[in-house]
Amino acid sequence: MYAIVEIAGQQMKAEKGRKIYVHRLENAEGETVVFNKVLLVDNEGAVKVGTPVVEGASVKVTVLEHVKGDKVLVFKKKRRKSYQKMNGHRQYLTKVQIEEVIG
Repeated sequence: MYAIVEIAGQQMKAEKGRKIYVHRLENAEGETVVFNKVLLVDNEGAVKVGTPVVEGASVKVTVLEHVKGDKVLVFKKKRRKSYQKMNGHRQYLTKVQIEEVIG
């Protein structure tokens, strides 16, 4: 059984026991969070598609840790103009574990 759920503005595939990285959540480490914005539920071939969400479906996750992602480099250059600019950032992420898919 899996579900497509919207977490912090991103759509993720949620399966029990899977660990995923999402945009930073405000919850503390070790806290349990329930997401109700489930867009699709597949229960061994029985697919329920929401309009826009599936009624009564939810995904329960546990916040494992808050981390920073890999560094992303942004390089800008204009040829023959002696212009180069290097910039970069690291995204703040939260690692969560899917505990249960209810649907």
